[in-house]
Amino acid sequence: MNPLTLKIIFTIGIVLWLIIRIPYQREQQRNTIVDDRKTAQEKVIRFLVLVGILFLPLIYVLSPWLNFANYRLPIWANGLGVVTFAIALWLFWRTHHDLGKNWSPTLQIREGHTLMTNGVYHSIRHPMYTSVVLLCIAQALLLPNWIAGLAGLICFSIAYATRIDKEEQMLLDQFGDEYEAYRQRTKRLVPYLF
Repeated sequence: MNPLTLKIIFTIGIVLWLIIRIPYQREQQRNTIVDDRKTAQEKVIRFLVLVGILFLPLIYVLSPWLNFANYRLPIWANGLGVVTFAIALWLFWRTHHDLGKNWSPTLQIREGHTLMTNGVYHSIRHPMYTSVVLLCIAQALLLPNWIAGLAGLICFSIAYATRIDKEEQMLLDQFGDEYEAYRQRTKRLVPYLF
């Protein structure tokens, strides 16, 4: 596919990604926080993810500044990127939908927080992370640029590595044996694998 088409597809996907989150962001602001484990490190990590998934790709899409780092991919890889992005968006929406009032963008427990084990949470503990990994893979396949294309994967990998254990510990502290039993019967990101 031509680079302009790929940039347009990626931009539409990112806009949809942001739109999916809006109603849940509003709902989340109305809930009372009972356990807040947000740290300065987490704020920096969240900013790093925004740089990798939004800012650097937008610089690539809207300017020629990063063109020196372009690479070529076969058309089938671009098609795979479109399909991967569609799956990522569906999973991102479904995860928000299943979580409802329990969703939080940071390490927080809200009043009335319940352990979600249904829907996409039936076999994956962290489907939101899975959706972002898929989005980052799609980014690399739709934006054939060593900087803009790979920035999402690199930045999100750092975020995942620094946050996942803290999130699991927070849920274990909140839900105890119920969460431990849930952990034993599910996988973190991909059912039956990881």
